[in-house]
Amino acid sequence: MNAPVKPVFRPASGARLRIGLWLAVHLLVLLLPSAALRAETTASKEYQVKAAFLFNFLQFVEWPAATFPAADSPLSIGILGDDPFGPALDAIVRDESVHGRRLVILRSLRPEDLQACHLLFICKSEQRRVDGILSRLTDRPVFTVSEINGFARQGGIVALYADGRKIRFEINMSAARRADLKLSSQLLELGRIVGAETGSEGGR
Repeated sequence: MNAPVKPVFRPASGARLRIGLWLAVHLLVLLLPSAALRAETTASKEYQVKAAFLFNFLQFVEWPAATFPAADSPLSIGILGDDPFGPALDAIVRDESVHGRRLVILRSLRPEDLQACHLLFICKSEQRRVDGILSRLTDRPVFTVSEINGFARQGGIVALYADGRKIRFEINMSAARRADLKLSSQLLELGRIVGAETGSEGGR
């Protein structure tokens, strides 16, 4: 059994990081930028919260230095498939930076367009081809996230799921290690670890 990854960094401490450890989803909602809250007419509150999760995941992950071609290279978020976020994600990341890097959002229906992204959200529309998408990303430093059922157990890194009125997440540490990503201990404390390392491949 492999030992858990030991993070070697601390998350950035920007204004948005006031959410701390995101112990309750309603705190996330309260701290969303006003622009994101105004987007509620076109994006459900659920996806405002999930968009906030994506933004915050970036702050608790460290990518290999070689991932960035230059000192001012941005951190990129890829949305693969039918985008459920509407304008909420754009509103959250607008004028923000993480680890000193500006944020950009890329959208496509083709996996090959997004495999160089740092964080890749795989939409529900891609459920039937998720295995093929993940196989394209094998050993690439891409932090994969999805709300597809069982995603982390299929080899994705983080799966978002509903627990009553809260959004929680599972983390596949084997997948994170294969991608050469370092995850903050704060993130590991909040997520549920799944995969072969836990001896738990069954249901929730």
